[in-house]
Amino acid sequence: MKAGRKTNYLEQLCSLTRRHLLVFVNSRMRVFFTLMVPFIIFVIYIFFLRRLELSTIAPIFEQYGLDMNSDPELQRYVYALIDSWMLSGIVAMCTITVSMQINTITVCDKENGINRDFTSSPVSSNILICSYFLANFIITFTVCMVFLVACFIYLAVLGELIMTVTAVLTVIGVLIFATVNGVLFTVFICSFVKRDATMASVITIFSTAIGFLIGAYMPMFMLPEAVQYVCGFIPGTYSCSLFRYAFMSDAIGEMSAYIMSVNPSGGAEIVASLTDSFGYNLNFFGVVVTPPYQVLALSIFTILLLVLNIVFGRNLTAVNGGGAKKIFGKKKKGGSKNG
Repeated sequence: MKAGRKTNYLEQLCSLTRRHLLVFVNSRMRVFFTLMVPFIIFVIYIFFLRRLELSTIAPIFEQYGLDMNSDPELQRYVYALIDSWMLSGIVAMCTITVSMQINTITVCDKENGINRDFTSSPVSSNILICSYFLANFIITFTVCMVFLVACFIYLAVLGELIMTVTAVLTVIGVLIFATVNGVLFTVFICSFVKRDATMASVITIFSTAIGFLIGAYMPMFMLPEAVQYVCGFIPGTYSCSLFRYAFMSDAIGEMSAYIMSVNPSGGAEIVASLTDSFGYNLNFFGVVVTPPYQVLALSIFTILLLVLNIVFGRNLTAVNGGGAKKIFGKKKKGGSKNG
């Protein structure tokens, strides 16, 4: 009997998840814009931001008598550092922005009363909530994985993919961890959104601000002190740094060895200056947060978000305007009056 119930619950979960995935896939515009967002930022970086980032590095080498333009090997390492730093930040940002866009399915179901149809059937609210989580995770991970592969191809074509197989697997592991956290984060926020029009505004504001708040576009220490406080309480900040750790560790190691070989006296200072601005350690008010502590912080945030989603999960299946309760209330009132 219990085995039959478990099978029934699993079938319901799979059916509902498949339904949410089909809703996403059948909307070609939604699929197009979801895929295009990270690639638009990618193009903007290549044609505009890349030169700006490089211009901040050149003076560091000039202080020690080194010229990137006259040393192709040094130039390759610097480009690998900058590109890996920025692209890993964009991937981290996508685990949040893409998930936020997928939540429009949940909000539309809530606004149109489709949740009422689900919950009035034998499907339990818990299964429905889990199906929204699962569908969001599948879509977000797939989109981010597509963009991640594009990043690897871009770096490989330019000869800047300085990563071992272990590093690549670590990036994928971080992507799974960051996607789970990103989905929990955005679902919790969107559980309080009741209208599709409101959701559009939330997505616009969120997509604009989140890149700065997690340090995807610039090092954390360059932000105002008040903003740094806010960044410390956003889980994506730690996801972003962990992506950079996985992306850049091998490149920083090889670059450090090369710089030390061409400039033994000032090599350590050069590497320190570069990694302070374009490294993977977080720097909050002069306090350095290394990758092990970033993993710990992200784990704590993930558990906290899971608890919050369990507590407020019913908001995902709520129906706007009181839904069935309001209708039945009117009927009951009318019935007692006639009686």
